[in-house]
Amino acid sequence: MTIPSIMDVEVCGKTLVVRADLNVPVEAGKVTDATRITRFAGGMKPLLERGARLVIITHFGRPTPNVLDPAFSVNTLRPALSDALGVPVKFSDTCATNAAKVRADALANGEVLLCENLRYNPGETTNDPGFAAALAELGEFYVNDAFSCAHRAHASTEAIARLMPSYAGPLLMEELSMLGAALEDPERPSVALVGGAKVSTKIAVLKNLVAKVDHVIIGGGMANTFLFANGAPMGKSLHEADQIDTVREIQSLAQRANCALHLPEDVVAAKDFAAHARHDIVRNDACPADAMILDAGPRALTRFQSILAECRTILWNGPLGAFEIQPFDQSTMRLAQSAADLTRQGLAVSVAGGGDTVAALNVAGVADDFTYVSSAGGAFLEWLEGKTLPGIAALQDAAKAA
Repeated sequence: MTIPSIMDVEVCGKTLVVRADLNVPVEAGKVTDATRITRFAGGMKPLLERGARLVIITHFGRPTPNVLDPAFSVNTLRPALSDALGVPVKFSDTCATNAAKVRADALANGEVLLCENLRYNPGETTNDPGFAAALAELGEFYVNDAFSCAHRAHASTEAIARLMPSYAGPLLMEELSMLGAALEDPERPSVALVGGAKVSTKIAVLKNLVAKVDHVIIGGGMANTFLFANGAPMGKSLHEADQIDTVREIQSLAQRANCALHLPEDVVAAKDFAAHARHDIVRNDACPADAMILDAGPRALTRFQSILAECRTILWNGPLGAFEIQPFDQSTMRLAQSAADLTRQGLAVSVAGGGDTVAALNVAGVADDFTYVSSAGGAFLEWLEGKTLPGIAALQDAAKAA
């Protein structure tokens, strides 16, 4: 089902209730990383130039409902948002009241109103229809431009879309397009790199991916669990001894789908989990009893690089080792650089997402070289699992009903 885009609608003189995700880091009252704000603003500028009136709603942090803690006021974000949009941003200290509606109704073409934190009201997270109806009173069209919140059935992402003409914003459309190209209709061969600490948190991801891609490279603590299931000693390594049956099931699903699973053939082992700790390169079945596996080894890295070089689509979620500390960041950093090189040469489409993944790509200095890097966390993970996201389903249902 095609989701209608707000970019295809005549918006001059129309008031758009835009769900953004402006949940950005703030220290001492100032935004320290405005990436999300900048990306959001880039999509909104063309709408403003066409004469739209924007009422922006967003959450910010996790305030206690009904407690108006100023530390969670979105007014803190207004200077950064004004700079990014290039226009002054007005402010409403409420988001679903008659006072907010009065301010929204007073907007002129090309003007912007930022409404107070949605999560001050308990109706946001309970998907309260009354709260959603009050938000819908703020404008004529609803625009969801927050893919990173689409996995939550909240009033501002799900219920409101069923109450008024509803559309996807430019960022959400871009996200759906890129993610769909990477997983639903990838250029072949395709490879997914899945890392992280625990298999148990990504069972659904792995089950879905082995049916969608040609290769899956497994790293991090997850790889340890797979190696353990194959009989390798773990020493003090992070692994899940109770997930052997799960590993067997994933291996069986991969075999039936003709998807090749790849584990590191050698590993970096150390006795201490500390920066620059003394370490050794050992076979994947030779971890000493008093050591722990903290990264994939050089032979594994070379093998993984050769797999990437064979593929036209690269999907990445999760680091391959303890990338936060050196020298156990090497497989993640160098493989990220290889993926970036392939992308720059036009040899592969690369899509990455997840908090640790984005952090690792930023450390490696290659985030801008990937075809697309999703800022979504939980929504990206649930999409990898093949789940229907409530915010997306609401837009699809609204399109059917139109």
